[in-house]
Amino acid sequence: MAEAQQPILSVRDLKVEFSIKDAKAWPWTPERALKAVNGISFDLHAGETLGVVGESGCGKSTLARAILNLNPANSGSIRWMGQEMQGAPEAAWLSVRKDVQMIFQDPLASLNPRMTVAQIIGEPLRTHHPEMSHDEVMVKVRAIMARVGLTAQQINRYPHEFSGGQCQRIGIARALILSPMLIVCDEPVSALDVSIQAQIINLLKELQKELGLALIFIAHDLAVVRHISHRIMVMYLGRAMEFAQKSALYNDPRHPYTQALLSAIPIPDPDLERNKVVQLLQGDLPSPMNPPSGCVFRTRCPKAQAECAAEVPELRALTPNSQAACILA
Repeated sequence: MAEAQQPILSVRDLKVEFSIKDAKAWPWTPERALKAVNGISFDLHAGETLGVVGESGCGKSTLARAILNLNPANSGSIRWMGQEMQGAPEAAWLSVRKDVQMIFQDPLASLNPRMTVAQIIGEPLRTHHPEMSHDEVMVKVRAIMARVGLTAQQINRYPHEFSGGQCQRIGIARALILSPMLIVCDEPVSALDVSIQAQIINLLKELQKELGLALIFIAHDLAVVRHISHRIMVMYLGRAMEFAQKSALYNDPRHPYTQALLSAIPIPDPDLERNKVVQLLQGDLPSPMNPPSGCVFRTRCPKAQAECAAEVPELRALTPNSQAACILA
């Protein structure tokens, strides 16, 4: 990826907070802030895939929704093709959403059960291009169905008549129908079995190569994002722990959290799997309502020292292809 190329998406110091009221608290007790995303920054170029990984509850999906203004950010900057979108009116976001689409985690739940496949896939065209005739919409629907591996005979069926993998193909077709520049994939294969996961990931890679798409691919499994990502961001409690090129992250992980996640990936060779050292994390994920002081990972880090509680480490460059938020890295 050429460094001189202008990024299509630039995110700087993005923060998303939710005000939470304890149901058991007194009426006059003030609400508390839950920092779901806390200071995330990155650039994304055309044709590039950014993998975002981490445990459940680390803020991956909230980050994705903030980028599309589905969960508005509290502060920070979101620049799309050089245009600042943070705080922009809904009309401005409506025009951007033609170029930025999303694939959701649950294939069946993300589709309207009362609409046919033709209606589901064609709905974005009717929203953004109301001047198109019904016949023109149907031509595009059939073409995109064929591209994602669906047949014309399935066009009048309903979502419940399809398997999970087929439903996800419908979701991909719906996202592609407007010819977007960026697709945000929010754990698109986590609800599918392994063989179907491989089919969907290969389909996304083919579409990216053919159409020049940029992807933000969210997952909780580093083994999955390895096959599709160019760069990977590892998140923990709303913060970026490590941000690196794929080869650098898998061959030389610098953050203890990344090292622990990589050690949990199964190895196909039984002898290597039997003899490998797994770095088990102690304890549970802390509450984002009351995160640890200093480094948010220190309460589970096997290398934690006293100074880890004193200050919040920022992402710093360790190599030309790797950044980590750890004072010991």
